Amino acid sequence: MDYYNLTVFEFVTDQLGSQGTICGGGRYDYLIEQIGGKPSPAVGWALGVERVLELIKEQGLACTEPLPLVYAVITDASVLPEAMAFLQQLRGLGVSAQMHSPTLRSEGMGSMKSQLKRADSSGARYAMIFGVDELQKGNIVLKSLRDGSGLQAEYALKQVAEWVGILKSDC
Repeated sequence: MDYYNLTVFEFVTDQLGSQGTICGGGRYDYLIEQIGGKPSPAVGWALGVERVLELIKEQGLACTEPLPLVYAVITDASVLPEAMAFLQQLRGLGVSAQMHSPTLRSEGMGSMKSQLKRADSSGARYAMIFGVDELQKGNIVLKSLRDGSGLQAEYALKQVAEWVGILKSDC
């Protein structure tokens, strides 16, 4: 930090050994001039995100990933574009949504059974099933995953603003 002048700061912890500096910075009025540029007084700082995360882990604080509210189950690759567009609409309404991403090697999305297993292990409250027949009628199927009932019902895509509030209120 020998290019800094005047105000300089550094946040250090003794919990990470030799990698203890978390954040540092200050004024460096002469740096640009020293490397051949015009005099340009400046201020800067840097934060080590990996070090902050390591410090959080070291202190035993939990950093859990948020769970999706819905997990999309795609029954046929042909409905994928419509399903993705609808999931984007849901996200715009504040609903966290996740779906399985097929590899280039796979021919499809996987069996419905395997996708429902993925939906369950994702921690989502609902599986949102995009079936060919249901989509032709303008509907999706919503299956409860967390209340033990396993109930499922069809909902109209056009009325998403009406029923999305019910989803969010169940959390």
